[in-house]
Amino acid sequence: MASKAFAIWGSYVPHMGTGDSGSRRPGFALNWKRDTERSCNLRCFGFSGDFSALLATKPVEDENPASPTVELQRLVDQFESKESRRSQKDSNSLPKPLSVTNPSSSASNGSNVRVAYQGVPGAHSEAAALKAYPQCEAVPCDQFEAAFKAVELWLVDKAVLPIENSLGGSIHRNYDLLLRHRLHIVGEVQLAVNHCLLGLPGVRKEELKRVLSHPQALAQCENTLSKLVVVRESVDDTAGAAQFVAASGLRDTGAVASARAAEIYGLNILAEKIQDDPENITRFLVLAREPIIPRTDRPFKTSIVFTLEEGPGIIFKALAVFALRDINLTKIESRPQRKRPLRVVDDSNTGSAKYFDYLFYIDFEASMADPRAQNALGNLQEFATFLRVLGSYPMDTIL
Repeated sequence: MASKAFAIWGSYVPHMGTGDSGSRRPGFALNWKRDTERSCNLRCFGFSGDFSALLATKPVEDENPASPTVELQRLVDQFESKESRRSQKDSNSLPKPLSVTNPSSSASNGSNVRVAYQGVPGAHSEAAALKAYPQCEAVPCDQFEAAFKAVELWLVDKAVLPIENSLGGSIHRNYDLLLRHRLHIVGEVQLAVNHCLLGLPGVRKEELKRVLSHPQALAQCENTLSKLVVVRESVDDTAGAAQFVAASGLRDTGAVASARAAEIYGLNILAEKIQDDPENITRFLVLAREPIIPRTDRPFKTSIVFTLEEGPGIIFKALAVFALRDINLTKIESRPQRKRPLRVVDDSNTGSAKYFDYLFYIDFEASMADPRAQNALGNLQEFATFLRVLGSYPMDTIL
């Protein structure tokens, strides 16, 4: 008989290791570069009135008067220099993303909840963090794992990370990290995601030759991008794509990101709501070091992960423990175990059979304070080889 391991609220002895070797991709440094070829309104330089009148004006006291073209170029250069200094100041004021290798963080002001998210300012994850905690201090992280570690190292109080999207499906990386790290799900956030096509000021969408964004965002805007006939390139996050377009100054390159990212990085919105399906919802999990006390006075959801022995009807038995108690399942996800993905079975003299060894993640609509949920998990423990409760938390019912 296989050895069993069970866990409630994260204290457990794992049945199997679940290490993961995620690759690290470089982020983008914010280094603004303005395109001096764009058309300029003279009001930007502090002038008003007729443009042709300015060009006709000739100062009589100057023995070597500058030509109107030279004078205009001088004004453009002054404006660009001022804009460059202001943009550099603005970029320096943005929070620097935490990383796994350098998880240092600026000190908290002590008044707000600090919430980690993956990406840079303007990311949809930042919007989800602000929806969960409107007065929070949102802390950017360059990777999902950096956000997990920021909570574990007490650099932040919470982390808000995406787990599934109504168009793109599950974010498998975060399912793996949920088991690898000993944090607890204490809430969820459902966010309506509207993708925008962004470009440098003065650029038309027909001029774009390539578009950058997160792979899921690119996939969600397949129809629009196909009509534009552009090359699609993947980056770490949507706001990072906007940041790169602004920093590089490439007029033939656009980004799929949020309207807030356009505002932050000085880009124009070339098209709004370009996703294939207008009902584009991303569900985020709120993670913390300690679980919350489950209640029954409002709708709750519980997330668990478990493993099963191989055998006929074993998955049916696992799901039946919920059906028999009238508990609704809202999510079922299977992930292969990382360090031992195959299980070898040899019950005959003819050879061995190999099966994939899976972890099963389930979300169900019931609080751990509900006797039905307690009895269901007690029943599941009878034949599960490993069981862990990831969290019991209030459902988000508001978009």
